[in-house]
Amino acid sequence: MVAGAFPLAKLLTLGARQLSRPLAARIKAGARASPFFRTYICLPPAQLYHWVEMRTKMRLLGFRGAAVKPLNEEAAAELGAELLGEALVFGVGGLCLYLEYLRQAGQSRRREEHLEETLSHLREGLERLQSDLEELRARGHA
Repeated sequence: MVAGAFPLAKLLTLGARQLSRPLAARIKAGARASPFFRTYICLPPAQLYHWVEMRTKMRLLGFRGAAVKPLNEEAAAELGAELLGEALVFGVGGLCLYLEYLRQAGQSRRREEHLEETLSHLREGLERLQSDLEELRARGHA
């Protein structure tokens, strides 16, 4: 009964999400330390995020033609590492949701197959009973 109320798959999903957070923190630390990772992986998404955020804020405040200054390298590296870590946690969460969906779909499909099989057995039994009834009626008339 307890296994049905708290399936093992949900416990494993929670474990995977909890393990992704330290992994994300480790990737963030590596991103801050590695020049290649910082330059080519962290900085472009951070600058893009900053540009989109600032353009949106400026438009909401009524400034239309103002130029957005890029972040300095340290702030962009920090923001990029943070975005990367959050994307990792979000990706693991999305993957867990997708796997749970597949599991539920498989259970539903198996349940429907079982119902179809039961229904076909019942139909076969009904057909046998009808043929037996017709046979008994034929014997009764003879």
